[in-house]
Amino acid sequence: MAFELHQTMLAGDSPGASTTLYWYTAGPETAPTRVHLQAALHADEQPGTMALHHLLPRLRDADAAGQLTARFTIFPSVNPLGLATTALRHHIGRYDLGTGINYNRRWPDLYPLIAPALAGKLGADPRANVATIRAAVAAWIDSQQPGSAIQLLRLLVLKSAAAADIVLDLHCDDDSLKHIFTSPELMPGLQDLADWMGVAATLTAEDSGGGSFDEVLPSLFRKARLANPDHPIPTAAETATLEYRGRADSFDHLGQEDAAGLFGFLAGRGLIQADPGAKPQPAPGPTPFEATEVLRTDAPGLLAYHVQLGERVSKGQPIADLIAMDGPAAFMARRPILAGTDGFVLSRVSGKYVRRGAGIAKLVGTAVLPGRAGAYLLED
Repeated sequence: MAFELHQTMLAGDSPGASTTLYWYTAGPETAPTRVHLQAALHADEQPGTMALHHLLPRLRDADAAGQLTARFTIFPSVNPLGLATTALRHHIGRYDLGTGINYNRRWPDLYPLIAPALAGKLGADPRANVATIRAAVAAWIDSQQPGSAIQLLRLLVLKSAAAADIVLDLHCDDDSLKHIFTSPELMPGLQDLADWMGVAATLTAEDSGGGSFDEVLPSLFRKARLANPDHPIPTAAETATLEYRGRADSFDHLGQEDAAGLFGFLAGRGLIQADPGAKPQPAPGPTPFEATEVLRTDAPGLLAYHVQLGERVSKGQPIADLIAMDGPAAFMARRPILAGTDGFVLSRVSGKYVRRGAGIAKLVGTAVLPGRAGAYLLED
């Protein structure tokens, strides 16, 4: 049996402050495939933690039965630092309060950091090249001297992910249908994940602009391949951000459903020698993230939505009314916020009072939108 709970103490940045990161490993240490699963990098997003809560006993039992053919590392709540950030009874688990930085932004661009260490070491064997790149990343991580608890946490998590073949980062939106973010070169390879998850959309981008965790490894191998065209370098890490509905959707029945989907995906890949369950219905194919409109307000006010999640909309259709909260017709006037593309409603905001510039909905279309190509694609 290899199912094991681990604890890592993270020294705090002030006297008497420390926290403990809990994580699990399962499966043979010498397995040829490594899987990294993590949830709640945004610490106020709990549906992924609920899913892993229900997946862990299934992995434990499969491990005891000798059914695991991969080595699993699981972080059910990967950001204990973010769990502690509350103010006035409100959990602010998305941002590091010390720096204001989003926990899922500004992850390192690895290739420039390790390129000198690769000089003269790449050859004609793609597997050996991947091993060389991973060893260089591990050496770079080991050489770092973290100056804060969050830097230490990032390095610890990144070292696990960089050694893995499959890296799944479990998140959720505000009020949303299930969807995936991933890199375009990983599709249609991850279509089976989309199918088992039952997503409404798979949104792809090479660089969404924020340095998100799921883009670190595909970017590493992509840049290594472009810089070394004479050496075969595959994209050796299948990475994705899994968005499990909205923040309010942490319920047992949904967690059980999501865990079953993850188990089915892993068993379908042969990483668990068990029945994956009934074959899922095919999910929609990938669409470029640049074809998704992040609908924003141009003034503060109170939202009155006209559309539901999943509803198909047309360009120019009212998505919501914005009720004025100041000015000559305060609390009387309202005006429509119009869709800028044909598509369907993937997400909305649950808080209906909004400030100017707030993103209030994501509308998934099929055509790349003017101003989105090469732009910052994220909401914050």
